[in-house]
Amino acid sequence: MANPVWTFLLLCLFSVPSMAVGDKKKTYIVHMAKYQMPESFEHHLHWYDSSLRSVSDSAEMIYAYNNVVHGFSTRLTTEEAQRLEAQPGILAVVPEMRYELHTTRSPQFLGLDKNANLYPESNSVSEVIIGVLDTGVWPESKSFDDTGLGPVPSSWKGECESGTNFSASNCNRKLIGARFFSKGYEATLGPIDESKESRSPRDDDGHGTHTASTAAGSVVENASLFGYASGTARGMAARARVAAYKVCWAGGCFSSDIVAAMDKAVEDNVNVMSMSLGGGVSDYYKDSVATGAFAAMEKGILVSCSAGNAGPSPFSLSNTSPWITTVGAGTLDRDFPAYVSLGDAKNFSGVSLYRGKSLPGTLLPFIYAANASNSGNGNLCMTGTLIPEKVAGKVVFCDRGVNPRVQKGAVVKAAGGIGMVLANTAANGEELVADSHLLPATAVGQKSGDIIRKYLVSDPKPTVTILFEGTKLGIEPSPVVAAFSSRGPNSITPQLLKPDIIAPGVNILAGWSKSVGPSGLAIDDRRVDFNIISGTSMSCPHVSGLAALIKGAHPDWSPAAIRSALMTTAYTAYKNGQKIQDIATGKPSTPFDHGAGHVDPVSALNPGLVYDLTVDDYLNFLCALNYTPSQINSLARKDFTCDSKKKYSVNDLNYPSFAVVFDGVLGGGGSGSSVVKHTRTLTNVGSPGTYKVSISSETKSVKISVEPESLSFTGANEKKSYTVTFTSNGSAAPSSAEGFGRIEWSDGKHVVGSPIAFSWT
Repeated sequence: MANPVWTFLLLCLFSVPSMAVGDKKKTYIVHMAKYQMPESFEHHLHWYDSSLRSVSDSAEMIYAYNNVVHGFSTRLTTEEAQRLEAQPGILAVVPEMRYELHTTRSPQFLGLDKNANLYPESNSVSEVIIGVLDTGVWPESKSFDDTGLGPVPSSWKGECESGTNFSASNCNRKLIGARFFSKGYEATLGPIDESKESRSPRDDDGHGTHTASTAAGSVVENASLFGYASGTARGMAARARVAAYKVCWAGGCFSSDIVAAMDKAVEDNVNVMSMSLGGGVSDYYKDSVATGAFAAMEKGILVSCSAGNAGPSPFSLSNTSPWITTVGAGTLDRDFPAYVSLGDAKNFSGVSLYRGKSLPGTLLPFIYAANASNSGNGNLCMTGTLIPEKVAGKVVFCDRGVNPRVQKGAVVKAAGGIGMVLANTAANGEELVADSHLLPATAVGQKSGDIIRKYLVSDPKPTVTILFEGTKLGIEPSPVVAAFSSRGPNSITPQLLKPDIIAPGVNILAGWSKSVGPSGLAIDDRRVDFNIISGTSMSCPHVSGLAALIKGAHPDWSPAAIRSALMTTAYTAYKNGQKIQDIATGKPSTPFDHGAGHVDPVSALNPGLVYDLTVDDYLNFLCALNYTPSQINSLARKDFTCDSKKKYSVNDLNYPSFAVVFDGVLGGGGSGSSVVKHTRTLTNVGSPGTYKVSISSETKSVKISVEPESLSFTGANEKKSYTVTFTSNGSAAPSSAEGFGRIEWSDGKHVVGSPIAFSWT
């Protein structure tokens, strides 16, 4: 999905407990019931310190949290953590988790270039502040030029922190704030090596600069990567302000640092929080990102997160809580073709961002890496596995897998090879992600790779050349769902459909750090202003920026209303009526792949109706999950008790999508029917009118009815409720465990759409 040093940042998202170095202590985040502080303490910090001292004389607070968590982080032994958790006023002692990090064409592809006048860019959007939690920022990037911007919004309460290679003067009216958080990282892994990494907001990785400029980069003319994807680059909300929070370092992103950054971002008054990172799948109250996002939502901050890059496996999602907007990835209508031409006259299409001295037009000797190695995995072109005498002067065919794609080319080059053809295996199928290779190289899909491999084995003197074609626009079909994009169902709450939406995330051009080459390899001494990379890390800031545009146009809208506008106006079919494809299967994608569909920002500006949600709605959702009081209060940070007389249902969360779970009827095991009801409430944000419902379903074994079938609105912000009844015929339940449908409300001008996903257990 991305390249070497940061390839692990863009690949499968996972979390592991952070291990102590040299002792038996680990970092924990301690959630305190602040409202239970004994009167004998003058300040809550004194109480926190006293609680910590009761179990350890030597432990120190790493951070004290005030906004997204009430509590602190510290390092304790397992026994000390257990004793602390047993004390009065302690809600939870949660082990720290390590999280991993998960343009010139996007504005045109999304229709923003033709409809820019629809958005109030000049004034209200410039009041919107996007907080980006990532690897920091390269402030000298042209994407953070503040020309034409007015004074910093008066709502801003943040700072521009100094540190290694970074000072307060690096901020301006565009990049209005920059902070870094390393105490949690250093408590676990030791001091940051400042000769290799800036202990400051400066981005030495590139990922943070790329995501921040995608969300809100200024307009930059003549942007490109080595001439590829040339054009005028701009972020989704080109006049919004950026605040960078560096939480990710070479060794990963630690939850104690992430919580501290979210805590400050809330205090600083950001309006949107963009987080292209994720961790393991765990209950919401155990997930620090989900915990922090709950508090941000309470403050009216929309939190946008990447879905993860663990697709196309089902149940591979990260960031699944309902108060987070979860973003998957699709392609643009742009490609970078580089063709493989074999000695037997067969040609195969591939992709590449190589820019340098091309191969001669004549056919060149061609060898399979497995036949040029004494290693059992020589076909993967791993470091030190190729025999120079066999590779020198030849183009080498390498199989994808294990080691970074661009690194394979570096291995070929180091062994004397003059070019590389990189072939997908079954794990990646036909999905092609372009790379800025260090030698003439191209990547081909699995089917082409299989044919080329047979040619290499059967021909006694195989030959090849690679032809680079530059940038090609108008690729069809587009978008398609990226194979790497993580998929549903939601493993924590199956009744909540995730991801929410998809946005451009493949081969995205955006700003880059001058500390690292475009490949991310240490040996890559090239330096660029813009780079092209892929991942849900790239799709997330697209939605963050679009949310900022909507926030600028509708400053009174809640995070849920903004997300609803993006979801209910998303599209699921191309202009020819065919459904959006999934490149992993070559078949139509489903709501488990694309959520509500592909974002359509122009339509989202005027959705007609929205599904709104309040803090109480989310608390009721937690009650429906049968969370304990302490679990709920860890998220809510207040004394909240579920009403024992009230019946709570996860099906009643006012979400813009439907995930319907039928119990015990898979395969027609029961003779009766299973009935599931969902209630929803729509809020009018458009003109008065009557909306009528239409229902479609691909699953014949489920009957869908809506009551009432029409909703009439006479004024702004008027609310109307409806109930959907889903009836699955037990004797006719499908052999497949899933099915799909759609509900749409329309007044003739607006279409308010909601996907339906059925599951049988």
